[in-house]
Amino acid sequence: MEFIRGLTRRLPSYNGSLDKFDDLSPHAEKISPRLAFFRRRIRLKGNSTVSLPLGLVLLFPCLVIILILVLFVRSPDSQGIMMPGGGPPPQIRKISDKYDKPFAVGCLEPNTSGPRANAAIVVLARNKELDGVIQSIKSFERHFNRWYNYPYVFLNDGDFNTTFKETVGNHTKSKVEWGKISQEHWGFPDWADPAVVKEGIAKQGDRAIMYGGMESYHHMCRFYSGQFYKHELLQKYEWYWRLEPEITYFCDITYDPFIHMIRNKKTYGFTIAVKELRETVPNIFRYASAFKRMNNITSQGMWEMFVEKPKEEPKDKLPKDDPKYKKPLPQEILNSEPGTGALPEIDPENMEGENYNMCHFWSNFEIVNLSWYRSKEYNDFFEMMDRSGGFWMERVRKSSQIQRA
Repeated sequence: MEFIRGLTRRLPSYNGSLDKFDDLSPHAEKISPRLAFFRRRIRLKGNSTVSLPLGLVLLFPCLVIILILVLFVRSPDSQGIMMPGGGPPPQIRKISDKYDKPFAVGCLEPNTSGPRANAAIVVLARNKELDGVIQSIKSFERHFNRWYNYPYVFLNDGDFNTTFKETVGNHTKSKVEWGKISQEHWGFPDWADPAVVKEGIAKQGDRAIMYGGMESYHHMCRFYSGQFYKHELLQKYEWYWRLEPEITYFCDITYDPFIHMIRNKKTYGFTIAVKELRETVPNIFRYASAFKRMNNITSQGMWEMFVEKPKEEPKDKLPKDDPKYKKPLPQEILNSEPGTGALPEIDPENMEGENYNMCHFWSNFEIVNLSWYRSKEYNDFFEMMDRSGGFWMERVRKSSQIQRA
């Protein structure tokens, strides 16, 4: 340490060196007095011997701001002014009409005098979700229901308080009905062992499965999968549109989806289909495949959407029942490499020669003909899925069950 201190005392300070450098500059005296302000030196710290010109200190943030503006303006996603060379905005991708054409493209003049479907907007919420519910109603009314005035049905496993009801009523002119979910339709079936249920949910939480460790989430999934359409308030309706708290619609819906689905003989409407996480529903496909086999159900085209395409066999490989197929000789078997003659590995995910591709509908914004939910076939399928324990041992959701049904 003494050596370093002695060396520091012998060396000239950095500040002094910079001053001498300025004195050596032949243009130092020719600088305008206005620019002399930027030559003033400031210390980085109060007791520091290092100082920098004020102009250099101010230049750095200016360069950062300029760089940010350039990157923002040249970005293809920017909604601001495009500088020359920034490139054209991205093209709007054409909606596929291979199977069905969109009901409407662009904004139409809403036909408020047309017929209405026997339908309701269903909201499952609790008192503490009031802010999120109001956010959704404002958006839904602004973009659709101010023209069509479909009634709302609010459901809760508890009682809605007066504040909740009055606040909702102040944000819509449509009819609003309030319902409480009975214990028969909420929670888990009586025959389910509470200890097994609790352990199954806890294990999902330990594996960090999103919402898997929340018992209320499993209640909601089971309710929307096979119970909500049994509620007394929905018995008089034929269609329903699910509305979630804390959602936003970004475009005006200037046509009536219910009427268009009726005219086009559609039963189920959804907004998005994405990949499910395999570890959340490891057994759903085997139960669905077994239900399909036991009930002799023939696919009408939708089943193939959710199974992986079979791998094609090599063209040069002959099947064993082909007359030209030659069995390997014993000597060839003895001389072959170990393992080449082993039996093929069995795929644990394969059922009836098919694999689930993990695609599933998001049911959060679904529009459905309730007669489909009330059908014997759907309720038989729900009963089997319920008996499998998937609603608490796994994260079987309505969206995962719908496409299988």
